[in-house]
Amino acid sequence: MSITINIYYTGKNGSALKFAEEMEASGIADNVRSEKGNLRYDYFLPINDNETVLLIDSWANQEALDIHHASPMMKEITALREKYDLHMKVEQFTETKNISDEKFIRK
Repeated sequence: MSITINIYYTGKNGSALKFAEEMEASGIADNVRSEKGNLRYDYFLPINDNETVLLIDSWANQEALDIHHASPMMKEITALREKYDLHMKVEQFTETKNISDEKFIRK
């Protein structure tokens, strides 16, 4: 069962965007994407909040996520969060096969 985590990084004076840009430029984001079990690792900018960046992070299962959290890469990510003085709001979702709103989804 896949797991998706939404992480809202919020800072001041554009620090959340600078964090995401450094994650991409440094190769850390690509390293996460190449980890076994990673399904998605993408940053988004909310239209109504220029001090927040949303990370959508998906994993094949809890084991893959646990391995990621135990990796040395987490120290690099944590250091960047501290560098940019970011605060986080986290939401976690698990995959469901029964989508009752299928009729509202345009494909």
